[in-house]
Amino acid sequence: KEIDVYSGVFFITLTCCRWLPIFAESNGYDAVYKWFEYLKKNGHYICGYVIMPNHLHVLIAFRNTQGQSINSIIGNGKRFMAYDLVKRLKDLQKEELLSMLGSFVDKKEKLKGKLHEVFEPSFDWKDCFSEKFIEQKLNYIHENPCREKWNLVEQPEDYVHSSAGFYLTEKQGLWSVTSYMDIDDVDLTKPLIDES
Repeated sequence: KEIDVYSGVFFITLTCCRWLPIFAESNGYDAVYKWFEYLKKNGHYICGYVIMPNHLHVLIAFRNTQGQSINSIIGNGKRFMAYDLVKRLKDLQKEELLSMLGSFVDKKEKLKGKLHEVFEPSFDWKDCFSEKFIEQKLNYIHENPCREKWNLVEQPEDYVHSSAGFYLTEKQGLWSVTSYMDIDDVDLTKPLIDES
C-alpha cells in the first residue's frame, strides 16, 4: 500500500530476502548508517532503530518530501543498501549466499539487469499518530535483540546496532538519533530550506 502523505513519523520494517541474515553475513550494518546519513542530509530524522541480522526496524520522521513519495525514498534506500551489501558479500567471497540471492530474482527483473534479490520486495509501515504509539514501537524495536528467538544480548542497551542505549542511558550509540520528543518542535510539513 502506497503512503499517500509527504511528511510524518513512520515505523518502517525492511526485511532481507527470505529472512536470510544478510546484514550479519556481509557485516553490512554501516550500509544502513550510510542510508540514515543520506536521509538526515535531506532533512529527515531517525528517531529510533534496530538493525537485526536479517531485518531493520526504523522510526523515521519524514520532513516534507517535496513531492517525492515516501515509498520511492524507501525503495531508493533499499537499492542503495543492496548494492553495498552485495559488494561486501563479493569481497567476503560469500559465493553460496550470492548464488541464492541471484536465484531469487524473477525473470522480468533479470531482463532489466537485476542480479540479486537482497530485500523482500515490499516493506511494512505504520503511521505513528501519537506519542503513546511511538513509545510502543520504540519498546518493540529495542526489545528485539533480547527476545528468545534471537537472544543476542541480555539488556536492550547492550546491543550496539540499536538506539536503545540513547533512550535508556542517554548515551548516543553508533548512530546519533533525534529523540522523538524533539520532533514535537519541528513542523514536518515545511520543506527543508537549503542553507548551504
